[in-house]
Amino acid sequence: MPEARQPAVYAIGAQRGFADVLASGLLKRFGGDPLGLARTTLLIPNHRAGRAITEALVRHAADGLLLPRMVLIGDIDLDESLGALLDPLGDGAEVPPAVDPLERRFRLAALIAREGAGRAGAHDPAEALRLACEYARVLDQLQIEEKTLDDLDSIDVEADLAEHWAEARDLFLWVGRAWAADLIAMGRIDPADRRNRLLDKAAQRWREQPPQTPIIAAGITTAAPAIARLLRNIADLPQGMVVLPGLDLEMDELLWTAIGHPVTTPPALGSEPVEKPAVTHPQYHLKQLLHAMSVSRAEVQPWQAEPRTGPAADRARLLRSIFLPARLSDRWVTLEAADRRTRGIRIVEAENPDEEAQAIALMVRQALDEPARRVAIVTPDRSLAARVIAHLKRWEIDADDSAGEALPVTPPGRFLLAVAQCLADDFAPVALLDLFKHPLAQPGEARLAWLDEVRQLDRRLRGPRPAPGLRGIDIAIGNRPLREWWAAAKALLAPIGAWPRDPQPLSKTVAAIAAAADALSNQAVWTGLAGRCASDLVQQLLARTDAHDPLVTPSQAATILSRLMREKAVRPPYGKHPRVAIYGLLEARLQSADLVICAGLNEGVWPQIPSPDPWLAPMVRTALGLPPLEMRVGLAAQDLAGALASADVVLTRARRDGSAPTVASRFLLRLQAVAPDRHMEDMDALALARRLDRRLPPQRIDKPAPRPSAEQRVKRLSVTELDRLRADPFAFYAKRILGLPALDPVDAEPSAAWRGTLVHEILELWHRDDALDPALLVPRANRFLEAANVHPLIKALWRPRLVAALEWIAEQTETLAGEGRKMIDAERAGTFMIGEVEIRGKADRIDRMPDGTLAIVDYKTGKPPSARQVEAGFALQLGLLGMMAERGGFVAEGDQPAIGGKASGFEYWSLTRSKSGDFGYVDSPVGRKGRELTADNMLPTAEKFLREALDTWILGHAPFEAKLVPDQATYTEYDQLMRLAEWYGRQGSGR
Repeated sequence: MPEARQPAVYAIGAQRGFADVLASGLLKRFGGDPLGLARTTLLIPNHRAGRAITEALVRHAADGLLLPRMVLIGDIDLDESLGALLDPLGDGAEVPPAVDPLERRFRLAALIAREGAGRAGAHDPAEALRLACEYARVLDQLQIEEKTLDDLDSIDVEADLAEHWAEARDLFLWVGRAWAADLIAMGRIDPADRRNRLLDKAAQRWREQPPQTPIIAAGITTAAPAIARLLRNIADLPQGMVVLPGLDLEMDELLWTAIGHPVTTPPALGSEPVEKPAVTHPQYHLKQLLHAMSVSRAEVQPWQAEPRTGPAADRARLLRSIFLPARLSDRWVTLEAADRRTRGIRIVEAENPDEEAQAIALMVRQALDEPARRVAIVTPDRSLAARVIAHLKRWEIDADDSAGEALPVTPPGRFLLAVAQCLADDFAPVALLDLFKHPLAQPGEARLAWLDEVRQLDRRLRGPRPAPGLRGIDIAIGNRPLREWWAAAKALLAPIGAWPRDPQPLSKTVAAIAAAADALSNQAVWTGLAGRCASDLVQQLLARTDAHDPLVTPSQAATILSRLMREKAVRPPYGKHPRVAIYGLLEARLQSADLVICAGLNEGVWPQIPSPDPWLAPMVRTALGLPPLEMRVGLAAQDLAGALASADVVLTRARRDGSAPTVASRFLLRLQAVAPDRHMEDMDALALARRLDRRLPPQRIDKPAPRPSAEQRVKRLSVTELDRLRADPFAFYAKRILGLPALDPVDAEPSAAWRGTLVHEILELWHRDDALDPALLVPRANRFLEAANVHPLIKALWRPRLVAALEWIAEQTETLAGEGRKMIDAERAGTFMIGEVEIRGKADRIDRMPDGTLAIVDYKTGKPPSARQVEAGFALQLGLLGMMAERGGFVAEGDQPAIGGKASGFEYWSLTRSKSGDFGYVDSPVGRKGRELTADNMLPTAEKFLREALDTWILGHAPFEAKLVPDQATYTEYDQLMRLAEWYGRQGSGR
């Protein structure tokens, strides 16, 4: 019987670059034989690790070499599978194939919807799919840790669980048992289960027939039972070795003990309580792995002799000091100077994320000036990574981003989602224009002509949202020249044009969305790497069968498509900068570079706050023996420790994010507590970043006051424009002289002008066609609303207010008629001349008073002008219409006789709520107590202000000054044109 062999387990400290030290050791052990490395098999955690080790071998090899065979263990977090050595072809009879992940999610969603009927969210397919994704993640974790549903069911914590947690656990068990039956029927198993079986099978095969060539597991830190058994088996092989990254062999025993004992099994009932281990310590998961392998730290040997002095030794002591467990943090007081050395570490604290990204980009640019210098940016903050990428493009540096680009932000992904959103919103203007303006909509030679027509469509769709569907767009376009182009564009949308609003199978909905995207883009949506990725996802969704093809509304389909696309990353295989890489925390493991920039070191970012498990309560997870969620903080600490192995490290953070101050990462605070060295602060990078994009000194912007020539000054004015001319001459100038009409926003709320126009049309026809019959006013308004091309929601919200106000108008008109006051016309247009200037206007309503005089009425859908405004000359409409009546401006039109006479009544009829709470009230600016304005001096007052305005701006040469009377200049359409924010409030300030 052969003697027991000490397990061949080695370690490389976190202070040393793992890939380079591993490569150096491999060459020393196997480099003497030209085929020595080629015979070696390396088990590595992921593709990125293999690439790093390959590059390190090439750097350290003096001559050419044959690389070792590299086999992936596969990182489930990175969605990687086992290598061919561990998952050979032809083993399907012994190990069933794994179920497709997407198919599993849809089947689990169907089970959740069925078993969880009546529970919140279970009836919504989109929410059920989200829950299914979380369910699959928890199920994988159970299987990785080799826990079963029976283990979960046997836990007796019902009395201590909140009701919702108990219900979640029960649903988890019901769904899990139904899923197990489905797997048996399909002849499939879960991916994590299959992974465990394959690893155990490989371990058994090597145990029974030890390989005749070296087998080395390098860089694997997962403490899952199946992996731990495989690693122990490799360590026991005659030519097997396990090389662990980041294990600290120099840590004193007291500190190693203070980390705590790894918890791999739940505590027995009635047993003595044990002290909670320091799961957030970077060495904890490595201690857990050694425990799972049944290997003590004393049995682990250094892969290469660790230096006792120099930068690497200093960095090792610093890391040990930074991450002291809480109960030994009193050591910080007595630390020696050698334990605090921070040479090669810089800290950059920017004011905001953009300044942080700019500083990082500058440091990268400076580093690239040195030949062969490699730079790695490590950050879990994807938005910060995107900012850095954008800043680097200033120097045409295209960084190799390991996360790739999320499919939804690529042109094909965004276009596909735009089609889905257009269907979900039932062709609402914003969604439709977003789709039509996308670069993939009609690409090629027809693009410019297409955009010209889309701009015309944009003009037609401004204002309140039209009726739902393509029919609403048809009505908005009407018989205008745009209708021919719209007919052709609508044909491209035919696959989704008449799609039912009730739930339909997801596969059919996605097929319709894909067909519309295909037609609208001339198949360009499927081109390129991102297009092929989108095509693959669509094909997977089209393959759904009735058993797991949920019925979804268009809105739910868009949500599902968006969620699935966010999980897809587009990674170009080539074309990136060879010396600049951006890594997430998982991808950065085992990587090395000459300059490492650890970015986003704020609490909640690095480390991230662990997301709660939506299915299993923390108490249940603890009782089951699952790794605590807080262990992710320890992994983040280990990732930082690995990044600090570089000789040149920069740690960056922003003091503020987009909305509030930030808190520095606990790791950064520990470093600053251990080594309060002001020399670590790198102010040069920040200063250069601020100077690079420094703002120019602010220039004084004077209030605009254009002075057009006499020929350019208009000689035809509306009675409603005089108020704007007096309060804000520039706004009048922009609208009437420059001819720049203000555009309503797309999909806007009903504006006061839109509501007023609708009310005026209703009241005009009520007078002319219905003879002021009170019983016909509300029915006519209802017919108008039904015919109006606006969204039903707008009609539903505004109809009650409109009906109540119109009923008041009918009652008020009938009451006044009984007093002898008759309505004689509505919406009557007229003109009169003041010298060479024509004043035109339209009276909403003109009444004949019992004494034969006239009453001028203006309908207001909002609050009417105050008596003070009228008296000050900033609400001249009623007075000018009175002048028009007295000067014979309302001439005969067709069968409508001329209207003339003295104007004695001036009233605003507001359709808003009165002080009593009812809709509708009358307000007159004349005859107010304490006011000088009366019915007799109303017209002279209006004429005085009219002539003053005409002499100043129309017949005179005065400039059209912006916001002449700010309190009365309430219109904001031209504020941007006048650059209001740049000068308003700064006159006379010296700025």
